[in-house]
Amino acid sequence: MSNLVDEDMRITPLLHMMVKQLASDIYLTTGAHAAIKVRGQLQRISKEPMKPGNIRQLAEEVLSPGEIESFFENRELNKGLALKGIGRFRMNLYFQRGEVSMVIRHIRSDIAGPGDLDLPGVLMDMVMGHNGLILFVGSTGSGKSTSMASLIQYRNERHCGHILTIEDPIEYTFSHGQSIVGQREVGFDTLSYANAMREAMREAPDMIMVGEARDSETMEAVLGFADTGHLVISTLHAINVIQALERILYLFPGESKTRVLMDLSLNLRGVVAQRLIPSEDGEGLHLAAEMLVNTPYAAELIRKGQFNELAEVMEKGSSDGMVSFDQSLFALYQDGKISKNSALEYATSRNNLEWQINFGKGTGFSGDPYKEVDGKTVYEKVIGSADADRDGVMKELSASLPEMA
Repeated sequence: MSNLVDEDMRITPLLHMMVKQLASDIYLTTGAHAAIKVRGQLQRISKEPMKPGNIRQLAEEVLSPGEIESFFENRELNKGLALKGIGRFRMNLYFQRGEVSMVIRHIRSDIAGPGDLDLPGVLMDMVMGHNGLILFVGSTGSGKSTSMASLIQYRNERHCGHILTIEDPIEYTFSHGQSIVGQREVGFDTLSYANAMREAMREAPDMIMVGEARDSETMEAVLGFADTGHLVISTLHAINVIQALERILYLFPGESKTRVLMDLSLNLRGVVAQRLIPSEDGEGLHLAAEMLVNTPYAAELIRKGQFNELAEVMEKGSSDGMVSFDQSLFALYQDGKISKNSALEYATSRNNLEWQINFGKGTGFSGDPYKEVDGKTVYEKVIGSADADRDGVMKELSASLPEMA
């Protein structure tokens, strides 16, 4: 970066830089260069590695004597910062190799709408519902929190009620709109996820957001909220929809699995798996989303634990608002938003996606390969033909389906 900081850095200029660069986090670790995270990528902001004592000096700028004492006693500390004209931040202090380290996260209040994020349109209907569970899954940095915040704000602007969030940490702040929005941060407003969820029912929410369903106790509570007539939205670490469902089931012992499958089949509304793909020009990221809508047929497969069958359900479920990862990547590629290499790098099935891309570009046919024709999808018709006949089959399909070309 051009605006590197020097060894005399101070907290306020650091936070100014963070906001200006649209960074989500600052990392300060002794022996390493100071760095910020922008669009999921680390960028150095110091000329030299941090020296012993540098980070403690920064911490002492904003900690009270009592907080300093608590930090050295407990070896870790979380603190909220609100700086006028700059913004709100969450600071985490901890020790590593006997030295103080610090991570500062920008807590944003500017929340993009679902359309601006290119979220699947069916989610806007789901989030206005009265009950059920909506799950966002993906790796760290895939935009799950941003997507959840967008949906919460969408409901907040349109529905009178009480929205309760349980987070660790709070990542976006909400103003009260049509709804009252209560945000509880683990470690500050409540001792633990478990405590907050035990009290949640007494707080009479219409919608509950649980930051992450990371264990069986949390997932049990999430499913319980959905089963008792609440709309629940949460996240899970998984690479796709099917893995997410498998991980939920894995959280529970054998004797509970049948009940969990039944609960999911009855109360799940949808699962969104996210990946952020670098844009063609390298200047931004685009959302590729896999979307499962819990239709009656999908619910039956979930009840039976036949998760692998859901891949085909998503591929053929566009009329219900569903989409597979590869279909989402294909659409981004067709729109010129991402490169072919990026699309193939993130594909679930590289071979199948490459076939779709080549099929669409090479024959003048640019429609949906999963559209059904005479009981088979276009894809199945072409793949099912002999290699020597495929060019002819594709041309014949293109000519016979002018509305798709």
